[in-house]
Amino acid sequence: MHRTIRAAVCSVAVAGLALGLSSCSEAVDQVDKAVDETYEVTYEVTGKNVDSIEFHGGGGKATEPKIESVSKPELPWTKTVKLRGIMPAAVMPVAADPEGAQVACKITHKGKVLEEQSAKGLVTTGGCTAESPVTG
Repeated sequence: MHRTIRAAVCSVAVAGLALGLSSCSEAVDQVDKAVDETYEVTYEVTGKNVDSIEFHGGGGKATEPKIESVSKPELPWTKTVKLRGIMPAAVMPVAADPEGAQVACKITHKGKVLEEQSAKGLVTTGGCTAESPVTG
């Protein structure tokens, strides 16, 4: 009798382990797909007297993106970039003006605004950072 119960328990445990490994494998496949999937965003910066713009341009690693920079950009400034996987979209305009600076930024993906910010002041940074649409 005990042998029958033990065999049944072992069968259930093995089946549960196989099912667990199967769903674990599916999760790994989903993560791999998300890491390799690419997406495009468009950065837009407006305002006055913007000294520089720094942004994630797609290089580097997802957790350590390479930051690209533009000095003395002509406004309005737009740039479309291709990012990969979980890499966040990010753009940061910087302005310093004794008369007061104004900056605004926007990140769009497939026509949808992911993030939008604006700021005014003597020294202004109006950065925008958006979560990767691949992770959502």
